[in-house]
Amino acid sequence: MRPDTPAENVDHTAEAARLERTAGLYPEDAEALLLRAAAHLELSGDRPTASTLYDRLLSSPDGLENPHLVRALKASNLWEYGHEAEARAIIEGVRTASPKDPAPWVIVAEALESHDELEAAHDTFTQAVHLLLTDVPQPPQPTHPLLFGRHRVRRMLGKSHDEWDALADSVHSLPISLDELHDPKRVWSLGSENPAELEAEILRLRAELGAYRAALSRPFPVAILHWPTEELTELLEAYPALATEYPSHADHLSSIERSLRELSTSGTPNLGIVTGTVPSYEAFAASEGSSPADPTLLPQYATTLAARGRAVAWPPQSTAACWCGSGRPYGACHGHTA
Repeated sequence: MRPDTPAENVDHTAEAARLERTAGLYPEDAEALLLRAAAHLELSGDRPTASTLYDRLLSSPDGLENPHLVRALKASNLWEYGHEAEARAIIEGVRTASPKDPAPWVIVAEALESHDELEAAHDTFTQAVHLLLTDVPQPPQPTHPLLFGRHRVRRMLGKSHDEWDALADSVHSLPISLDELHDPKRVWSLGSENPAELEAEILRLRAELGAYRAALSRPFPVAILHWPTEELTELLEAYPALATEYPSHADHLSSIERSLRELSTSGTPNLGIVTGTVPSYEAFAASEGSSPADPTLLPQYATTLAARGRAVAWPPQSTAACWCGSGRPYGACHGHTA
């Protein structure tokens, strides 16, 4: 989730600089960190420098995990400060590439929508849902914005419901229905000359936005540290004192699931899992001026990994691969309940 805090509450320029410095310290996380830095620059109003960061990523000699996402973000940013032709060309390139990640699709479709290109936005959302959700029994959470965005644009265009709109309704979890949320008349009411009507609509929109952010936003999560089998074996061979923390790998995995369920039951939001490696942990210990054998470093290491964008949200969907790496569906592995 990109930063969305107003500039009056955050020094976005300073935060972007901090993230750039952090990217220099952790080159393996540079892509995620520089994308966040570019988002802060956009929020500060320095869109040209944000474009420079996107170009820096795209010219990286080591390649990118998600180049289509970077291109989509660059196109959205370019359009906002007058480079419409270049933005359109990049958007068309993203659509032609047909990425399997939903995020680039959402960004380019919303860029078109925000500039009143509703038919083009509808075609883009529709192309994405056909590509990513055809014959998929349960839409993964990252694809939900595609369904919601398509539903919203169709309401603005006055189109009748189809099977994809019904699917959007089925995964929508907020108290207000999508039809009401996306009612074009609600937008028109914001132009009312009646102060009471206008204030009521603004309060309603604020409440819905708060619920939407609470449901979808995942800032630095409460993260539990996970060691794969080989990494835990190497860790305990190098630092036997940590054996009290990890009696066995099976116990370690069970403890992760148990801890996360307890946190979830207590109402803790934004839960995640970070995967450790021995070299990374040793480097972290050195940066803290401490010994890797110190068990109090383990939760600090997990928090640092989460802050660097390494956390994977928990729980996964029942049909998704289990977080433990077994290759089995989560519902048939650690997500199984008697």
